[in-house]
Amino acid sequence: MRIHIAPLQIEDEDKLYTFELNNRNYFEKSVPSRGDAFYQLDYFRDRLHELLKEQADGQSYFYLIKDDDGEILGRVNLTDIEPAQQIGFLGYRVAEAHTGKGLAGEAVRLLKEEAKALGLSGIKAQTTADNIASQKVLEKQGFEEISREDTAYEGKQLTFVYYQADL
Repeated sequence: MRIHIAPLQIEDEDKLYTFELNNRNYFEKSVPSRGDAFYQLDYFRDRLHELLKEQADGQSYFYLIKDDDGEILGRVNLTDIEPAQQIGFLGYRVAEAHTGKGLAGEAVRLLKEEAKALGLSGIKAQTTADNIASQKVLEKQGFEEISREDTAYEGKQLTFVYYQADL
């Protein structure tokens, strides 16, 4: 399946809302919940406008992973751009129906190209130690583990794995 990444736009609102609703339970198995409010349309709409402003200001860049028909298959983002170091933080999620097909890796590869074109010099990422699939995606795309940290989160002990890739 061919994919591309497209910058987030207000026109994506309805499809993105449906994507998030349809995949909520799946995403919440591996990442903290965004909370019930996120899935209320008015809140979602307000949050989308905040993201678009952040993108317009160059603080973050949000992309949708799409197929040739324009279906949203996932999201991939560069957030919290550090202007002095020209480093952003990677985040991504792929719809449950499209996992295991190499989409995350291809989306991260495409995002690295975008980041380079934006003038960034590197990308940082993090995942949990038990998220082996995400670690494999990052490592296949040239990210190197730089540290680990044990922490308590919502009453559970977690180990975060931190990565970085130079561009």
